[in-house]
Amino acid sequence: MQDSYGQYSDEELIVRLRDGEEPITDYIMDKYKNLVKSKARSMYILGADNDDLIQEGMIGLFKAVRDYDSGRDASFFTFADLCISRQMYTAVQASGRKKHAPLNSYISLYSQVHSDGEPDGEESQLQNILVSKAGQSPEEMLIDRENVEVLEKIIERELSVFEKQVLDLYITGMSYVQIAKVLGRDGKSTDNALQRIKGKLRKVIGNTGRV
Repeated sequence: MQDSYGQYSDEELIVRLRDGEEPITDYIMDKYKNLVKSKARSMYILGADNDDLIQEGMIGLFKAVRDYDSGRDASFFTFADLCISRQMYTAVQASGRKKHAPLNSYISLYSQVHSDGEPDGEESQLQNILVSKAGQSPEEMLIDRENVEVLEKIIERELSVFEKQVLDLYITGMSYVQIAKVLGRDGKSTDNALQRIKGKLRKVIGNTGRV
């Protein structure tokens, strides 16, 4: 039976599900499990356990199937993407993570997105904050670890709670439009927060001469 579902749109399947065709839930959960795994890999850099993130992502996907309203929401894919991301990030916050784990390897705050979150040719100019290269000497690796500690202290001291949340999601590869949806904020305030983050880090790093 499930083999025949591929010819229908997600929105059509949700309508049939609401009419009592329960196997559709399993079909959609299976269809989008790779999306969940992909998001778990990006969120993993925030310091959460990958398997836990996948589990949370599947919970978010289930909630999307349960709550989707074609008359109110965008496409099912867009709605599911939001529900999965929001569920995962809530789990990361609840885990009590204290440090920005991705800073241990690489952060580049170059942004190439415009208002709809698609690539744009206009870059937001901010230096690469930290690059960890293959083949580093022990001395270079030590310097990088010291830079990480400096940068983590800057983030804790200079950024507001909202700005830290925006930074968390930005370094997973999300555009500010996606971040706004996950955090339940409007796009303008999220974009403004991202610009403040870049300005603060540029200013503090320039003053310290570190990283």
